[in-house]
Amino acid sequence: MIAGWAAVLTALIYLCALFAIAHYGDTRPRLFKGTWSRPFIYAMTLGVYCTSWTFFGSVGYASEKGLEFLPIYIGPILVVGLGYRYIQRIIRLSKSQRITSVADFVASRFGKSQAVAGVVALIAVVGAVPYVALQ
Repeated sequence: MIAGWAAVLTALIYLCALFAIAHYGDTRPRLFKGTWSRPFIYAMTLGVYCTSWTFFGSVGYASEKGLEFLPIYIGPILVVGLGYRYIQRIIRLSKSQRITSVADFVASRFGKSQAVAGVVALIAVVGAVPYVALQ
């Protein structure tokens, strides 16, 4: 019974810490404008991604399927590690074309078609719903 309360208490402390960090970032935004904070912010977002997948997805999946859960982590590692130049090209193109979403990006490849952007946005929303539900 004590172990259950310890897990709940640890989860609450972790949640409070995340909210405290978010509140600190919202109340002091100029502190995070420099380039020194970008690696820290990236590491925090990657930690949230990995934490949610580990807690909700990977542990249960690994207990059932063994090592088949590894692609969840290998994919992002390969994209960030090996696809760095490709990501840079996408960022450069997005800044020059003032692209703010995946739908804008794909539509820009088809003459900024609003129909294409609408279809891509719909696919992105439908694809994201299971992940939002997982959170």
